[in-house]
Amino acid sequence: MIILERKKLERYRFRKLRDEISLNQKENVEKNVKLYVDSFIKEYKNIGYIAIYWPLKNEVDIRSLKEKISLALPRCKEKKELLFYPWDERPLTKDSEGILSPNNYFSLSHKQISMILVPCLSVDKNLIRLGYGGGYFDKLRRDKNWRNVPCIGVLTSNCVSTIPLTRAEWDIPLSGFITEKEIFV
Repeated sequence: MIILERKKLERYRFRKLRDEISLNQKENVEKNVKLYVDSFIKEYKNIGYIAIYWPLKNEVDIRSLKEKISLALPRCKEKKELLFYPWDERPLTKDSEGILSPNNYFSLSHKQISMILVPCLSVDKNLIRLGYGGGYFDKLRRDKNWRNVPCIGVLTSNCVSTIPLTRAEWDIPLSGFITEKEIFV
């Protein structure tokens, strides 16, 4: 079986598992994300933006971080390009994938982003992320400057794979992940 077919089967399996999660589990993931971000801020003090995501399809909602820190949201462009923009008070618009995002005049560079929190369908203990297959995060992180920005997966513990996920040559391991049960960073 080829890599893309195996990844498709994994996506199906972990989508079903994610659909089974409770609101309580998601809220506890959010609490752990906040704990980790708080400790990150204390350790590094002069942080820039923290990049998050607009939650879709039963993903953990971490937008409440906006109450404490400056956030950036991604905007999908053509050719699988992902850019981050400050999440300010301007209205959000849909990007090329139909996801709400800022459409500001300037995007942020890797120097302005202190951490990226990324949704995962699954992740394994080798920190290989399973996403939706769009390739946006992988393409972004192929750039060594962006790869140096800590990239932390956000998901519930039932979606952490106990066996290694299928890895393609373009898959770049995450810096860690956060669930309701652990902060593995």
